Amino acid sequence: MFRHTDDGLEVLLGHMGGPLWAKKDAGAWTVPKGEYEPDEPAWEAARREFREELGLAPPDGTAVPLGEVVQKNGKIVTAWAVEADPDLSAFSPGTFTMEWPPRSGRQQEFPELDRVEWLGLDRARELIITAQTAFLDRLAEHSD
Repeated sequence: MFRHTDDGLEVLLGHMGGPLWAKKDAGAWTVPKGEYEPDEPAWEAARREFREELGLAPPDGTAVPLGEVVQKNGKIVTAWAVEADPDLSAFSPGTFTMEWPPRSGRQQEFPELDRVEWLGLDRARELIITAQTAFLDRLAEHSD
């Protein structure tokens, strides 16, 4: 999601949840995203993942295709941007389960995103997963 403010273009990013990201800021922010099956259209998966990760209805509006990037872990991420400014007070992230602490045999549940924020493009570039900076550049080109 993006919006225009008096201070310029802002994007909505989420800080990745769980103990591996708890003390990290730079490189720990992402666009809402997730995995999907080959038979699920990518745009429908993006809208589903938005709802699952943020607990909010995906925004209506014209989708701006931002293409694909390949992250360091090999994950291919396809993104779209939609201009919207929803009420974030209802933010209620989905969760995931993992063994924590490692090798403890204990399963714990953590939020997929522990917080979301509107960020100007310069600040977003400092915080977002490195590969995803391409999405910010493409959005800026579209918005010029």
